[in-house]
Amino acid sequence: MDGRDLELGELLAAAESAPPGASVGVVAHDLRKRFGAESVSFLFVDLMGERLLRLTAPVEGDMADVPEQIGLQDSVYDTVLRSQRQYVGPDGQGGRRVISPVSNRGDCIGVLEVTLQYADEAVLGQISDAAHALAYIIVTDRRFTDLYHAGRRTTRTSLAAEIQHQLLPSASCCEAPQFTLAAGLVPADDIGGDTYDYTLDQDTLHLSITDAMGHDTDSALLATLVTGALRGARRTGCDALHQAHRAHEALLSHRRGLATGQLLCVRLETGTCELVNAGHPWPLRLREDATEAEEVQLAVNLPFGVAAPTSYQLQTLQLHPGDRLVLLTDGMQERGAAAVDLAHLVGETRASHPREAVRALTTAVLNACRGNLRDDATVLILDWHGTEETVRRGTLAAH
Repeated sequence: MDGRDLELGELLAAAESAPPGASVGVVAHDLRKRFGAESVSFLFVDLMGERLLRLTAPVEGDMADVPEQIGLQDSVYDTVLRSQRQYVGPDGQGGRRVISPVSNRGDCIGVLEVTLQYADEAVLGQISDAAHALAYIIVTDRRFTDLYHAGRRTTRTSLAAEIQHQLLPSASCCEAPQFTLAAGLVPADDIGGDTYDYTLDQDTLHLSITDAMGHDTDSALLATLVTGALRGARRTGCDALHQAHRAHEALLSHRRGLATGQLLCVRLETGTCELVNAGHPWPLRLREDATEAEEVQLAVNLPFGVAAPTSYQLQTLQLHPGDRLVLLTDGMQERGAAAVDLAHLVGETRASHPREAVRALTTAVLNACRGNLRDDATVLILDWHGTEETVRRGTLAAH
């Protein structure tokens, strides 16, 4: 055990030289070389956030273990993922068991579990660094292999569900100085066509949440048209209004059906949000001093794809530092889900990270529907932190 500091350049070079599915083995080799680590494994979080799949890096010459499924609820892994803090405890054999979150910009990919005989603060810090490096390696390598995608599937995936999943961003959470956002989609028993999307450019955060009409592959294909049109418009510099027109025209020209949607463009310097509501449920907003959320009562235009004279209205919403904005689909409000007081629950989870608040809201809806959703339930939460300029402006206005 040489105990030298993590050399990130060496680790990245080794990862690039290895096959794209061997990232865990590269990190394991580094930890064994430096600290005499006895076992090293990476545990994926599945798509539903209910299970982990353990991928163990075998010692050279040994056979790889069969991947092991582990329940996430009430486990030490769940605690690490929720808190994003390293766990250190006995391994049951006189050594130490260290579990570190593997996360990238707030997106929880999984955890790195290491057992070794000795671990002081310096060693623990370097294991955390290795877990952080592993996150970046996985984010890069999963472009070239299905290993990490397959690792997130602990149940069989239908064709409609596969299409729907591929329409979503690769990360369900994103953190930046001005904001934190997280989203979750609980699919219906018969896929209902929900999607959410986001992207960040130099000065604007783009958000969307959509709900395509129908179920199963029909709704998934309709959602593909909507998402493709929105992304194509967005990537050519279109604002929310022009994105809405592109989505509407795409559905009309292909005669596939209707979709509701909410499109937002948030200016990072000011917190000014321009948006279009195309027949979609109103968002909820929780102000910093409020105890429960209130509906933001926007003008509602017709859904995308309505074969009638249709115009979309660009509206403006000013976000204040401390605001929590909640976008949702009707699956979060209708049928059995109507029993959940979402406005109150948003207030109750105010202190939680958006990632945990999303989990609380979708779990409450799933429980209210007794585990059987008739429609997809999707929620996206945006916490607006603001910038020094917006905070200062808000302080002056208060006086």
